[in-house]
Amino acid sequence: MPGSILIIDDSDKVREQIVQTLKGVSLFDHYHEAKDGIDGFKALINTPVDLIFCDLEMPRMDGFKFVAMVRAREELKDIPVIMLTGREDRELKIKGLEQGASDYVTKPFDAGELVARVKVQMKIKALQDELKRSNELLKELSNTDPLTRLYNRRYLMETLDREFQRAMRKNERLSLVLLDIDHFKDINDAYGHQEGDVVLTAVAEVAQSGLRRYDIAARYGGEEFILVLPETPLTEGMAVAERLRKEVQEMTFPFPMENLTVTISLGVATYPADRIDCVDSLIRQADEALYRAKQNGRNRVEMMSG
Repeated sequence: MPGSILIIDDSDKVREQIVQTLKGVSLFDHYHEAKDGIDGFKALINTPVDLIFCDLEMPRMDGFKFVAMVRAREELKDIPVIMLTGREDRELKIKGLEQGASDYVTKPFDAGELVARVKVQMKIKALQDELKRSNELLKELSNTDPLTRLYNRRYLMETLDREFQRAMRKNERLSLVLLDIDHFKDINDAYGHQEGDVVLTAVAEVAQSGLRRYDIAARYGGEEFILVLPETPLTEGMAVAERLRKEVQEMTFPFPMENLTVTISLGVATYPADRIDCVDSLIRQADEALYRAKQNGRNRVEMMSG
């Protein structure tokens, strides 16, 4: 069970006993020590650990204060903390557990009991970590398109609404790029839907590349994609769209599509504008610009009408 542990106790002897006991059963790879809660918290901030032993009574900062500080930090709150105490005081133990301690070990401790309690806490943490990973995966799956791995339409609309409200509140620019793969039905008819999926995935990768951390690329539906570009005026939105158009046209594919040239048509709209007062009108303006790009010969970028 590789991992690391932090042992906080003002007694060098106690810390050494815990280290030797746990090394004897190879529970951890790394052992970190501190003499009081302040030094322990500093060590915890700088060094990730899987479990903490913390004495209840220490100089400068006691165990209660230490646990409270750990539980107040989002990135630390799930680390199990086993309190150490030389007092058989039921009320103190209850107080510690209520403040977030995971368990108690009374000094002088029995080596077998200490190891058993550590194993229990590490097993609980492993189960919690696995559950957290599963929840994160489920969240990712619920927000992304399974083929292209871009955000899906549901997540797009939630994000776009939030960004639109922020742009209204702060009087900032918000640009939207709506793009469609030209003659995509012909690609499916000529090469099959499996190769059509290859094209969709390739366009999605190009759409995602080059975006800023806070930009959003999403699959809007079928062969349509949307880019949400916060804090972006119309001229910059047009530049992003034109860059994307050129990069897609330069894409190459292996057999049997080695002779295929894929093009896209794009429409760009930006808030604020006279005819844009909500998310729907922003999308409508981008869609109208996209329609003009198709009408004017495809493989081009058009902006919203003035």
